[in-house]
Amino acid sequence: MGFDFELILAIAFLVTGVFWVYDRVVYFPKRKAVLTNMATETRKALSKDAQQRLAETPKFVVEVKSYFVIIAVIFGLRSFVVEPFQIPSGSMLPTLKIGDFILVNKFDYGLRLPVLNTTIIPTTEPKRGDVVVFKYPLDPSLNYIKRLVGLPGDQIRYQNKVLTVNGEPVSKEFLAKLPVSLNPNQEPVDVFSEHLGKAQHEIYNSYRFTPHEGEWTVPTGHYFVMGDNRDNSADSRFWGFVPDENMKGRAFYVWLHWDQFFSIPSFKNNGLIE
Repeated sequence: MGFDFELILAIAFLVTGVFWVYDRVVYFPKRKAVLTNMATETRKALSKDAQQRLAETPKFVVEVKSYFVIIAVIFGLRSFVVEPFQIPSGSMLPTLKIGDFILVNKFDYGLRLPVLNTTIIPTTEPKRGDVVVFKYPLDPSLNYIKRLVGLPGDQIRYQNKVLTVNGEPVSKEFLAKLPVSLNPNQEPVDVFSEHLGKAQHEIYNSYRFTPHEGEWTVPTGHYFVMGDNRDNSADSRFWGFVPDENMKGRAFYVWLHWDQFFSIPSFKNNGLIE
């Protein structure tokens, strides 16, 4: 079970919201009445904190409800606009490096209810070639990031390091042979430029045998995803398809790179597991 920051943030939003409403209904009118009856000079002399404690407002109510606006803004942005993540592993090399901090567009695939991830306002459909963030089907508390390879109804085949979609081999061009790669084990790899849908990106192929071979038919309402580091990625070839309701958004921007050695644990807890 992973660290579900989204759920914790949702609970914090609800708790602080309840306290904010309670204060607004019960204590705010009393404080307003006290301030109205005060002399102007006395009212101006009171600090904002002192004003909040008038009319015997309990300290814990003042403290808890004071966080509501901040948490509401963070919760709203992360839930409906953009969400940050950190890349802790190399399954998306060379596209995304270990230590990259990325931003994920939360409304590309429809506005969804936080935590439940149910679509409330449809927008656009996921496209082949998108880099997508989703809830791991075997443990929804974990977030994964992969490249979307197969749409509902597609026939996917991966054999001898060749990806085939609906009977057509995916175009890829050899770029270079790296004697030392960015993989943690620094194994040699071939680098290819792959054309998948409208996306053009680089992928890694290692020289060792890979067991990720087979053929799959993508069921309705599901997607087939793979890592760009094709021989070092736990993806749909191993654990199956991604249901549409697990989709969280499209990764669109790397805003910071911070080497794993200097990585901040609190960020990793809210990062991506691959």
